[in-house]
Amino acid sequence: MGFSWLSPGVAGALEAGAIALLTGALLCALCHHLGRRVGWKQGTEIGVAFVATLFIAAGIDAWDLFHLSLVRLESPFVIERTLGDIYDPAFLGTRVVFEFCGAVAGVMIGWYLAAIASFGRRRPRN
Repeated sequence: MGFSWLSPGVAGALEAGAIALLTGALLCALCHHLGRRVGWKQGTEIGVAFVATLFIAAGIDAWDLFHLSLVRLESPFVIERTLGDIYDPAFLGTRVVFEFCGAVAGVMIGWYLAAIASFGRRRPRN
């Protein structure tokens, strides 16, 4: 999968972090809505939203970073082939960090907004 639409360098890492932030906020709102119907606690809603956000927003880059640590880079051919499959390998680690931070911030912002939105709709327990 290509990320040619992302800017190279730090700008691309910021874009990836912003995408993770928006994905986290949307998934947290979705999990909050679903969790109320299913009966999840807030911790379960946040955990499911966070894992799903990491899987969706940072999954490919995190896998590339993990795979890069496992591959034995012994020949120029293997190095060229491995790095050729990664978009902007010089900033791969920066992009993963920004995606993880964006995912955390997005899920927390989504949880906060969903909690504020549902605060007035709570029914008193009998």
